[in-house]
Amino acid sequence: MAKKSEAESKKNDVKRAAQSQRAGDAFQKRFDKYREEFHKLYASLYGEDARFEELCSHMRQFFEERGKELKALDAQREKDPNWYKQNDMLGMMFYINNFAGNMKGVESRLDYIERCNVNYIHLMPFLDTPEGRSDGGYAVSDFRKVQEKLGSMADLESLTAACHKKGINVCMDFVMNHTSEDHAWAKKARQGEEEYRDRYFFFENSYEPSLYEKTVPQVFPTTAPGNFTWLADAGRFVMTTFYPYQWDLNYKNPIVFNEMMYNFLFLANRGIDIIRIDAVPYIWKELNTPCRNLPQVHAIVRMMRIISEIVCPGILLLGEVVMEPEKVVPYFGTVEKPECHMLYNVTTMATTWHTVATRDVRLLKKQLDIVSFLPKEYVFLNYLRCHDDIGWGLDYGTLMTEGIGERSHKQYLNDYFQGYAGGSNSRGELYNADPVTGDARFCGTTASMCGIEKAGFEKDDIAMAKAIKLDIMLHAYMFMQSGIPVLYSGDEVAQVNDYSYKEDPNKAVDSRYIHRGAMNWELARNIDDADTVEGKVFAGLARLEQIRKREKVFVSNAVTWTIETWDQSVLCIGRYFEGEKIIGLFNFSEFDKTAWINETDGNYVDLISGQKKNPVGVDIPAYGFYYLKKL
Repeated sequence: MAKKSEAESKKNDVKRAAQSQRAGDAFQKRFDKYREEFHKLYASLYGEDARFEELCSHMRQFFEERGKELKALDAQREKDPNWYKQNDMLGMMFYINNFAGNMKGVESRLDYIERCNVNYIHLMPFLDTPEGRSDGGYAVSDFRKVQEKLGSMADLESLTAACHKKGINVCMDFVMNHTSEDHAWAKKARQGEEEYRDRYFFFENSYEPSLYEKTVPQVFPTTAPGNFTWLADAGRFVMTTFYPYQWDLNYKNPIVFNEMMYNFLFLANRGIDIIRIDAVPYIWKELNTPCRNLPQVHAIVRMMRIISEIVCPGILLLGEVVMEPEKVVPYFGTVEKPECHMLYNVTTMATTWHTVATRDVRLLKKQLDIVSFLPKEYVFLNYLRCHDDIGWGLDYGTLMTEGIGERSHKQYLNDYFQGYAGGSNSRGELYNADPVTGDARFCGTTASMCGIEKAGFEKDDIAMAKAIKLDIMLHAYMFMQSGIPVLYSGDEVAQVNDYSYKEDPNKAVDSRYIHRGAMNWELARNIDDADTVEGKVFAGLARLEQIRKREKVFVSNAVTWTIETWDQSVLCIGRYFEGEKIIGLFNFSEFDKTAWINETDGNYVDLISGQKKNPVGVDIPAYGFYYLKKL
């Protein structure tokens, strides 16, 4: 028996060695494919072969440590690189503590997430941050530690494994531009260790910072003016683009790039599917420039893409680039040398709410036309709102041709969504208001911005019906856009603004917490009750989600275009894919309208009601919509 066991043991050793060799061959094959370009990019920034070889060695180590299930998922996705462009992709974003208390709580709510037809969850920042100086989790003090109140790395791995069993993808934020001042590097830098000061931007006096200030815009001119902070205990200025407690990393230092990539791969190996690169345009700093969107940024993002393609090719990169679509396009890279897999469609989101406030679709139509003409390889994430405020970064050049000035229009939009102007039923609050420029951003949940909060408070059933129609119509329009739709948790049950944040001294100064309230699970219990607001909204969205999953024309790379309706309040979007065609009609007005489209190529059926429609002069009720499919 002993001899047999020994023979079996040797046989198993040979088998494991062969498996390891095959896995190693997979790594080497990918590495060989990219080595020349990878080395050239690295040398263009750093010119240090020793650091490059160190990085490559660590990449192999992270590959070998990657779990068997994750490697199998990598191989599957390599065979189907368009896996995330299908019509079944639907995202939901939430703060872990607000949604379910902690990671174990989220794991216990996966059945609900499935019920929402969601297969992609974005876990808002959960890495270790200092209490009271966290910027909502974006001031990271330890990239390899979960906030204790949310769980542990083991809990994260348990959650991602449970998600994968249900076909749910997990997204997380990777904050590259800066660390918290409580990060180990920052503490050592503050104490005077030059090796660590070289990982940030330290200056003995104000001269060089003053030169930067001449060309570098300010992110938060009212709440965090300037791009530098004086550290009295260190006797130095340090660069702080966002808040004084967030110190900008110096990516001119190869150690910074290497170490951050090790953090990136460590997190990828915890089972993360989508890594959102936070504030990506900011990560390279150069004197006499705006320190935004510099060429070196693209070299870094391309190297990140190469590193992930070699070590963990199942990972997607999502770039947080807050600009209009035609300007974010460089962050997709090229077809031959791609960078990010996905980007946010920020300007279209803001333009959507402009359209709600003006009942005029012309600017939105122009925005959608721009996106439609971009290459179909580009995938945008579409959303009605997120964790952040809504900034009114619209196309004011176009609006000016219609006699609409920037400052006056921003004032109108903020007044409208606070419920002060334009026949508005919206409720919400301003964020970062600047009394000098009159500029401000807006905060509120989708339901509150659509009038559900006001109608509920006033117990006005007619107003509530209208608000629900607007809410569902906006989601139907979002699903019709080119890309992947993302819900914010609570929107599926029409959750309204949460004013309790004002009672918490750590949150009271930040009005964004008005739409970051805890998930109201009491409301979620009503999703099967058709007589409740929650039931009506949930059922309305579920119907849209089922149609989107069923109809192949909703794939991300379908042909999309807009159709003239000859009514400024009605938007029309067409989608075509493999012989199938759907026309979406959306009335942004509280009055009944007629869309004078002239689609005479056959018979159509409305996928919502099942009624046949002749898409020539289509009557659309107030805040109504149609999904018309060609028969």
